Parts: sequence; C-alpha cells; structure tokens
Amino acid sequence: MSAWLPTAPCTPRACVEAPAGVTARAVPRAVLRVTGVVLLLLAGIVLSPLGARIPASMIRRWCRWIVRAAGVRVRITGAAAPTGGLLLVANHISWLDIPLLAAVRPARMLAKTEVRRWPVAGPLTARGGTLFIDRDRLRTLPDTVARIARALREGSAVAAFPEGSTWCGRAQGTFHRAVFQAALDAGVPVQPVRIRYRLTGGTTATVPAFVGDDTLLASLWRVATARGLVAEVEIRASIPPGTHCDRRSLAHSAQPQETAAPAWTHTVLVA
Repeated sequence: MSAWLPTAPCTPRACVEAPAGVTARAVPRAVLRVTGVVLLLLAGIVLSPLGARIPASMIRRWCRWIVRAAGVRVRITGAAAPTGGLLLVANHISWLDIPLLAAVRPARMLAKTEVRRWPVAGPLTARGGTLFIDRDRLRTLPDTVARIARALREGSAVAAFPEGSTWCGRAQGTFHRAVFQAALDAGVPVQPVRIRYRLTGGTTATVPAFVGDDTLLASLWRVATARGLVAEVEIRASIPPGTHCDRRSLAHSAQPQETAAPAWTHTVLVA
C-alpha cells in the first residue's frame, strides 16, 4: 500500500442506498438522462481545442447542465474570485463533484492518473489541462506540487480534493496537506468548498456516492434513476495568503466541519 494512497471505508454495499421507487417507467427517463450527460461531455470534447477562447460563464453553465442532465438539481451559495491564482479545495463524494467545482470557477483539475482511462470523461479532462497525480508513486509528489504551484503563479485556478478518496457523504475524510504547500509556495488564496447531496426534503443522500469498487457507469445509472436529488455547493470564505505559516494549519482551516443544513439564502438554483 502506497503512503500516498488514502482509502475510505465507504463501499457501495455498506454505504450507498439504492434509489427509491425505481419502476419500469423510470428506465426511459434514466436512458434520456444518461444520453444527455454523454452528449454534453462529447460536446465538451469537440469544443475543447478552443480552450481559453470559451468564456468562463459558458463553461460554468455547461458544467451545471451536465449535473442537471443527470437529474440532479444544483444549489450554489457564495462566490469565488473570478480571476487570479486560486486553489479550490472540496470534500469528495461523487464524480459529480468535478463539474460542480467547475461551475464555481473553471479550473485545472488535480486528478488521479486512472481518470485518463475513463470513457468519454477521460479524454475531456486530459484536454482541459488536468494535472495528474500518480498516487502509487510517492516520490513523484514533490514534482506534482511544483507543477501545481507553477500553474497558480501563472494565474490559473487549480481544483483539488485533498481527502484523496471519495466518501459516501455521511462521513468524511481528513484533508491531506501536500496540495496546500503549492498554495503557500505560490502565495495564492485557498477557496474551501463544501459539497452535499440531499433529497428534496433535506435528508442526506448517498445515491451519488462513487466509492470503493463502484464503476462509473453503475454510479451514473444509479444517479439517473433517482428522483429528487439536490447538490448543495457552499462556497466558504477564502483563506488569504500569509494567514497560515505551514500547510498543516492551512489544511485544517480549509477542512469542512460537520454542520447543520444551511438555510439557502442568496442561492443560485438550477431547476
């Protein structure tokens, strides 16, 4: 086991509930949702050569469309700095977290090398300037941190999931410190983001969780057959550079704490 390979105890069988009330009538709707997600991803691949010429507002809208196409409503509260170097960090539950973070602010994603092999989404992330990390080779970590810091100094936003593994949503992991060293080295702010998935009534939902030996297609189908899923994205106050002298305290400050469900005021809702 690699020292850079954090694992969560969450598994599909132990933690992920099946969508309630799935009937034969739900199958055509789920097929349409999956088709919509795939078509939007393919459109992203086609347009990816345009790169920086695509307005950030359009990218954010497209990312919300991906989540909405899967049948999940989106609620976003708060805002991130629109320009300049910024390290976006969030807890990690689902593959949906990736477009949700990009809906906050388009960013270069830090992802495990296995993502390259994902169907459709793999080529899209690679073309989008993703910074890949080999979690099985700890000796490559300093070089990865240096590449992140260089991107931040150049004014890019970089998005990362410092837990290093997905959790079911009812439990969470600890933020690992390495990526925060890049923010310290580059002298840029850290933007913490908290992601939750709930049912319409407010109950925590684990249906979107992508954990353990789950497959991407199985997770996508589970989400597509569910009803009443809501993704809640809380953009917390950014942490300015110079307020923490080491990566340990910076990671602790950015770590989301368990809190009661927020009252969603001043919220962007994608119906």
